[in-house]
Amino acid sequence: MREYGRHVQKMVDHILSIEDKERRQKNAQSVIELMGFFNPHLKSIEDYRHKLWDHLFLIADFNLDVESPYPIPTRESLKAKPAPLPYPKRYPRYSHLGKHLELVIAKAMAEENEEKRSGFAHIIAYYMKLAYNTWHKELIPDESIRSELNAITQGQLEFTNTPFVRAYRERDDRFMKRGGKGGGFQQRNRNGGGGKNRPQQKFGKKRFK
Repeated sequence: MREYGRHVQKMVDHILSIEDKERRQKNAQSVIELMGFFNPHLKSIEDYRHKLWDHLFLIADFNLDVESPYPIPTRESLKAKPAPLPYPKRYPRYSHLGKHLELVIAKAMAEENEEKRSGFAHIIAYYMKLAYNTWHKELIPDESIRSELNAITQGQLEFTNTPFVRAYRERDDRFMKRGGKGGGFQQRNRNGGGGKNRPQQKFGKKRFK
């Protein structure tokens, strides 16, 4: 293993030649400490000492006869490939709203309490309006949201409160008014005053001799 260098490899080869088991064990533990010193980034990994012991057996070509505080690895166990993770394949019917909204709609339609059901409908309508505002940079009329929600739920969900979503254009206008030219920030003078809001002081003329 190149990250430990050839000197660690020579030390491990020397340990393999030691016949005394107790001395071989002490030398193996010393090499483990040295390997951890050469690779301090491994300390950020959970149970990094387990990884160091696995690397030691790998450098020794799995011929090292020492006691390990962890299960001794084999050549087959280190080269074994992990099982592939199942990737969730979901194809939402309304891709512009995402797959999670369908789960929320299904939960809302299964709700029997009318008050919670109405709250679900309002939250769903708010999210739909927010999604349109995010992708199209403009607000969509509430009637369009209501008609699409009725089409998705087949008329089983209907919101009564108008979901308020602030438009991007309105946000940009407010930002320009605060920080742009002619904005709400008053120019400060050298004395630390507030510009136009600070009363003017009148001083008489003095002659210096």
